[in-house]
Amino acid sequence: MAATKWALDLSHSELGFKIKHMMISNVTGKFTQFDVEAGTEGDDFSNAKVVANVDVASINTNNEQRDEHLRNADFFGAETHPNMKFVSTKVERVDDDTFTLYGDLTIKDTTKPVQLTVEDNGVATDPWGNVKAGFSISGKINRKDWGINYNAALETGGVMLGEELKLQGEVQLVKQA
Repeated sequence: MAATKWALDLSHSELGFKIKHMMISNVTGKFTQFDVEAGTEGDDFSNAKVVANVDVASINTNNEQRDEHLRNADFFGAETHPNMKFVSTKVERVDDDTFTLYGDLTIKDTTKPVQLTVEDNGVATDPWGNVKAGFSISGKINRKDWGINYNAALETGGVMLGEELKLQGEVQLVKQA
């Protein structure tokens, strides 16, 4: 079977996250600029090789002051570490519609293994003849594993931010000629 390359359709994709705030609610955000490339054998993603790059300066939590803080050295250090990168190492099929995607995530020059749950939403041809594949992605990481340690103690006890980030994404890929 021939090798197939897939590129991101950014206008039909999104990459978001949630983190506990004051331990009573979640704050959500997203990255508006990212890229994903995949290599497969035909249209079979069970052995896909996936690389994703995220522009950390594109973070958006609907609060510009908070976004600027997230871009600085307390969090992502976007000036010196402008990108996060994910490189897959293995794919395991869980069932007909689900994969576990293993890979290495690099944030601020620290690389750690992660695993993501990927729901395969199928392959379809759009009205213009483009073959597209859709996926829903979820996972959890501990931000401290990547040296993102900033926090603030609360007067009532506890801390401002949780350590766990919940990741969620919707990715649409376009088969390349």
